[in-house]
Amino acid sequence: MDTMKGLKRTHYCGDVEKIGQEVTVGGFVQKIRDMGTLIFIDLRDRTGIVQLAFDTETEKAVFEKASSCHSEYVLMAKGVVRERESKNSAIKTGNIEIFVTDLRILAKAQTPPFEITDETNVNEELRLKYRYLDLRRKPLQDNIMLRSRIAKVTRDYFYDNGFVEIETPMMIKSTPEGARDYIVPSRIHQGKFYALPQSPQIYKQLLMVSGFDRYIQLARCFRDEDLRADRQPEFTQVDMEMSFADVEDIQEIVEGYISKLFKEVLDKDIPLPLPRLTYKEAMERYGSDKPDTRFGMEIQDISDLVKNCGFGVFTGAIEKGGSVRAIVAKNAADTFTRKEIDRLTEFVRGIGAKGLAYVRWSEDTPNCSFAKFMTEDELSAIYERLGLKKGDVMFVVADNNKTVLSTLGAVRLKAAKQLDIIPDRFNFLWVTEFPFFEYNEETGNWDAMHHPFTMPMDECLEYLDTAPEKVIAKAYDLVLNGTELSSGSIRITDYELQKRMFDALGLSDEEIEAKFGFLVDAYKYGAAPHGGCGIGLDRLAMIMCGADSLKDVTAFPKVQNASELMSDAPSRVDKAQLDELSIKIVEKN
Repeated sequence: MDTMKGLKRTHYCGDVEKIGQEVTVGGFVQKIRDMGTLIFIDLRDRTGIVQLAFDTETEKAVFEKASSCHSEYVLMAKGVVRERESKNSAIKTGNIEIFVTDLRILAKAQTPPFEITDETNVNEELRLKYRYLDLRRKPLQDNIMLRSRIAKVTRDYFYDNGFVEIETPMMIKSTPEGARDYIVPSRIHQGKFYALPQSPQIYKQLLMVSGFDRYIQLARCFRDEDLRADRQPEFTQVDMEMSFADVEDIQEIVEGYISKLFKEVLDKDIPLPLPRLTYKEAMERYGSDKPDTRFGMEIQDISDLVKNCGFGVFTGAIEKGGSVRAIVAKNAADTFTRKEIDRLTEFVRGIGAKGLAYVRWSEDTPNCSFAKFMTEDELSAIYERLGLKKGDVMFVVADNNKTVLSTLGAVRLKAAKQLDIIPDRFNFLWVTEFPFFEYNEETGNWDAMHHPFTMPMDECLEYLDTAPEKVIAKAYDLVLNGTELSSGSIRITDYELQKRMFDALGLSDEEIEAKFGFLVDAYKYGAAPHGGCGIGLDRLAMIMCGADSLKDVTAFPKVQNASELMSDAPSRVDKAQLDELSIKIVEKN
């Protein structure tokens, strides 16, 4: 095997351009074309591909070495840049090539389990098992480098706006934050455990108490929860907190960040200020607290039109305090055949609805699933209000409001994807004025929708003890194309108010002291008013890359069962390690 002695890389492959210049490049062999007296090698690094050329003028030893190369060999090559005869407009260096005078084979490679190409049909499991090879592919390298660019612009922006980057602990006290903690046993304090942070929430609030009025961190966070396309058990968030700030101050800082980020990374202008919707408006119009506003198909209430009709499903829902609402999919009759509507009906039953009524207008007369229970005038009034025309399909759900809105929100998204009507653009949205509490039907208790340190609206304080459903939080989420990027709030800093919130959540004094005692104690020594948020860097990168999954922007991701296929983590540890921790594994039956 050759060494690098005497050679030093001068250029990346994708940056070679000046004809007549002597250059030295290094990389992996992408492709070889051996035509006897001519050999061409495509050499690849993270910047692109450059062609190495060998011909009858090449020194014999160098030519023979080139003929022995195979895909994925690691080479260094020195030579002179010259114009390429057969040009390739598909690559940045397609007009030039390097006539090689010195070639070193630094590492040979076995035939990889799959070809390293931009586009691949290789199944994901195999690619993740050999992730270090998968990461050689240009699409993934581009994603990872764009993510790196996002991190740099993030730090630059917040540094320029007076924020201080402070690292918070990775091993912390377990506190309730909505998901299960990953726990770490302590060898020294046997029987006790650290938790990996779901977020740096408490620590960043303590930093505000400490007088660091503007904090920023690209924080690693951990949640032991079921995975999906936009969720990983470990993730990074742009975590920030500000003192002496209200909701508008925090939103202004975040909007400045978004504007700078999209301009510098994607050269996209994001109009400011970003649109705002209250939680109530978002739910009633889109059926989601993270609505995708790139298309219409908004939910409309038709309860007043059907409250006296002869259809018991509709009237029964209204009498029980619920509603009847609908969405219209324009020009969808060809796509949503009766068979497709049946599939959609099964879908809504699977997410908790009792059924799906519909009108499909493909012929001269609309085909209405509930027509026999309605008069012509009642149906005409519905069609007129909703703007239903020939070629359209209307979907209707009747139930309690929570079920109606969430079901139609899911149908709206599913229909839009099936109709392929979602435009390729970036629609940001602030969702504000969240309910402070949400009722837990399993426990019969009121839980905090965000976290127990969120400040309620001043005018809602009187309802804390008597009507928790009326309490609105000073909370706000940043949404992009139907994905929640950020969740934040103004925090409670008054000890007495925090105690009232804990009481409203049903926490005893002993529980408060055990879980949050150090934070509550800190407030007794004076705390500036503050608030902040955490922006999901992974999700942001996924959308900016146009990727379908967080796995496409994470170097070494986990799969759905939270395992990492490449290293086979998690794995068992030996008995000696467990004995040191006084842990015994009990196998489940």
